[in-house]
Amino acid sequence: MTEKRKPPLTKEQIEELREDLKLADTLARIENTLLVLSGKGGVGKSTVAVNLAAALAASDMEVGLLDIDIHGPSVPTLLKLEGAEVKHGLGGGLEPIKVSKNLKVMSMEFVMRENKDQAVIWRGPMKHRMIHEFLSEVDWGNLDFLIVDAPPGTGDEPLSICQMAPPRSQALIVTTPQKVAIRDVRKSINFCKSLEMPIFGIIENMSGFVCPSCGVTHQLFKTGGGENLARETGYRFLGSIPIDPQIVSSSDDGKPFVTEFPNSPSSRAFEQIIGPILALSTPRLKKN
Repeated sequence: MTEKRKPPLTKEQIEELREDLKLADTLARIENTLLVLSGKGGVGKSTVAVNLAAALAASDMEVGLLDIDIHGPSVPTLLKLEGAEVKHGLGGGLEPIKVSKNLKVMSMEFVMRENKDQAVIWRGPMKHRMIHEFLSEVDWGNLDFLIVDAPPGTGDEPLSICQMAPPRSQALIVTTPQKVAIRDVRKSINFCKSLEMPIFGIIENMSGFVCPSCGVTHQLFKTGGGENLARETGYRFLGSIPIDPQIVSSSDDGKPFVTEFPNSPSSRAFEQIIGPILALSTPRLKKN
């Protein structure tokens, strides 16, 4: 009895296979991926992602920062990259925007450069496709860390990046101290559990206010919500970042506050936060 031959692959199947191979090749060159997530909007997640990336880059890490907020990307504004033009490299892939020696950035706004005020009205499959291209078609090169700034909630974008992320991927959960934020952030934690995405730790942002005159931190809002959440859920509490007027001014100027104001209380809080994160990296990529 002769064995039936399998039908030849269609053009669509060949193209899909090619894209999967490109994605696998890209992800193999990224040592660690950190997904910055929050179930609540307005917690300063993008500011945390930008300054986390800048702090790691300043620590001699090779860092990529990927903004997958399709509808409201904030990273280009926070880094003064509005109007930046993405070009194709020698290998045909897109070249991320280089911010510093060790930091590269890609965002939806770069793709919509000609009309950045246009509303992006996409359903899930289109978002999934774009995030796939951000990973497979961008020439990230060898990275110690890829920091992914995801939009708030547990919708299409966080779901897609969790499904595509390489094995050495973990989530960083950002919250503010208030109960209204903690309640929604719990959903992000359960989201990660459902997808078997490891959670590296929890960060409490906007924890107190640093007076610009006396330098004293005042508790305008209640604090400790993030630390209590970490204790209740059994995850690592990475630290608290106070509100600092210098964060606002540096963000408006498009400069990370951790590099502009390294001695501020907020920057010192980031030093504490990145300590355990730096321990994730090996000399494998950056020393080659």
